[in-house]
Amino acid sequence: MTDNDKPQPQDEAVAEELKGVPEELLDDGAPEANADGETFEDALASLREDLEASKQETLYAKAETQNVRRRMEKDISDARAYAATGFARDILTVADNLARGIDTIPEDLREDSKFKGLVQGIQATQRELDKVFTQHGITRIASVGLPLDPNQHQAMLEIPSDDAEPGTIVQEMQAGYMIRERLLRPAMVGVAKKPD
Repeated sequence: MTDNDKPQPQDEAVAEELKGVPEELLDDGAPEANADGETFEDALASLREDLEASKQETLYAKAETQNVRRRMEKDISDARAYAATGFARDILTVADNLARGIDTIPEDLREDSKFKGLVQGIQATQRELDKVFTQHGITRIASVGLPLDPNQHQAMLEIPSDDAEPGTIVQEMQAGYMIRERLLRPAMVGVAKKPD
């Protein structure tokens, strides 16, 4: 066996690239045109372009699949985090009424031995409700003394005031709440304005 008969590394690489090329395009001589006028080099270049295009399409498909997976994971995470939004919004009314009830109890009845247990029970219920809200990421929106934030506050009226800067919240008619980073209910507030 002569040196010319041994397969060369370049020949092996070329042979690997030629796998799948139709036989009629392969020959042992100088490049000749096939029936369409296409030479071997043209066909090889065309196949390489097709291969590159296929690689690009595969990369785009992988990237799109990864994006869809990430969006789906975020949607699942949001669904878990905000599943109780409707229920939480409904229970806020109960919390409001409980707070109003506690606020209307006169001081003398709070200390009266006949009503003391009832008042303490109502206050304990309110504390427990606040604890449950905290466990589920429901927090009260701060309002009085802060500037009006249209993303968290709903201005219901303007109140003439010499003490507060115009646009500052001076009264809260209804508490607002957030559930994690989302608004559950805006705080209904009264905003200071310059006296006439």
